Amino acid sequence: MEKITGMIQKPTCTLQEMIEEKRDGEEVVTEGMIHSIRDMGEVLFVIVRNREGLLQAIFEKKEPEAAEWKENLREGMAVRIAGRLHSEERAPHGKELQMTKVEILSKPAAPLPLPIDKWKMGASLEARLNQRAVSLRNLRERARFRIQEGVVRGFRDFLYQQGFTEIHTPKIGAKGAEGGANIFKLSYFHKPAVLAQSPQFYKQMMVGVYDRVFETGPVFRAEKHNTKRHLNEYTSLDLEMAYIDDFREIMGMETAILQYILRLLETEYAKELQILNLTLPSAATIPVVRFDEAKRLVAEKYHRAIRSPYDLEPEEELLIGSYFKEEQGADFVFVTHYPAKKRPFYAMDDPKDREVTLSFDLLLHGLEITTGGQRIHDYAMLKEKMEARGMSEEGMEGYLDAFRCGMPPHGGLGIGLERLTMQILGEDNVREACLFPRDLGRLLP
Repeated sequence: MEKITGMIQKPTCTLQEMIEEKRDGEEVVTEGMIHSIRDMGEVLFVIVRNREGLLQAIFEKKEPEAAEWKENLREGMAVRIAGRLHSEERAPHGKELQMTKVEILSKPAAPLPLPIDKWKMGASLEARLNQRAVSLRNLRERARFRIQEGVVRGFRDFLYQQGFTEIHTPKIGAKGAEGGANIFKLSYFHKPAVLAQSPQFYKQMMVGVYDRVFETGPVFRAEKHNTKRHLNEYTSLDLEMAYIDDFREIMGMETAILQYILRLLETEYAKELQILNLTLPSAATIPVVRFDEAKRLVAEKYHRAIRSPYDLEPEEELLIGSYFKEEQGADFVFVTHYPAKKRPFYAMDDPKDREVTLSFDLLLHGLEITTGGQRIHDYAMLKEKMEARGMSEEGMEGYLDAFRCGMPPHGGLGIGLERLTMQILGEDNVREACLFPRDLGRLLP
């Protein structure tokens, strides 16, 4: 009887092995997809792409198999190639493979619809999204999502180090966490249900179990917007932590998370940063400003009337970002003490001024990427807040039961992954930072 005892070793070399190890003159075998083919007269260049990057393979047309290879090889093929490795400073990574054998593993059924081998494809965002699985084969396009991987990896790794427990909460529920009408409604076995706007209720419940919890997962907002900063499905990086004395502890935790993420990107994702020519923002210190003070500062400096007393307009966020960049050289800024009217019922009111909450948003280059703050942990206070807002307990029984049985003081935050990635990339459309965007008009691919 056959048994599997672990990973099956293959005689193929990775690109990293070919670069790092002294293999010049050796016969090696590697695999990948044909990224491009260039006919240079007496020599045919076959650029092969794999998860690590590009490898330049060549063969001279005087070789016996040359005519057959030239006739049969096409862009988009998956191949296994063998050859002799040698150094070539003009080749990607300084290595070149003199091919001796090619095995075609699969053939495309049609020509590639986009010029993925170009440094910049020159295609519109709409065209790239329509052909997403192909456009992402471009080195610059896929580098964006390696950066995004680094953001999530840094978030998770740092929180593990800080004693957080990773949880996975339902995305189908009886009631939304944020209130309002921006909820996707569905029939769940003939019962009304909604797609989760946030894991908020569940992560609050779980701080009574593990003290510190986090989750990375999708959230859904049924807002009929069509802007460059909104998606109807996005990924939220959430955390909740118990036994806090002040909501600034949450801000401090996020600052440390960002510092860790940026260090990780700088060291582990240097190749992608170079491909995209990116300069990372600094989170060494982040200024903190109250909501009303932020409004006043930008109104005075930029001669802009304050129109919305209870929230920040997108233009105001942009101006706040500009103000702190100009005045303090800051990329990030915390805006605190948002009016209670614009915060969810579970937000803790400031005991010194019940009109505002112990909450914050974090802006990066003038765009909100995080909302967080201290939560109400007292059952009676939570009930009082709900009653004052005319809220029903229907669908929230489990959430309220957790508080009825006692909850520690706690707070947390949610970071919009795509927005954070967009700002790191220096893009102006959040769809550039989403693998397969879902917005008002897009359900495919």
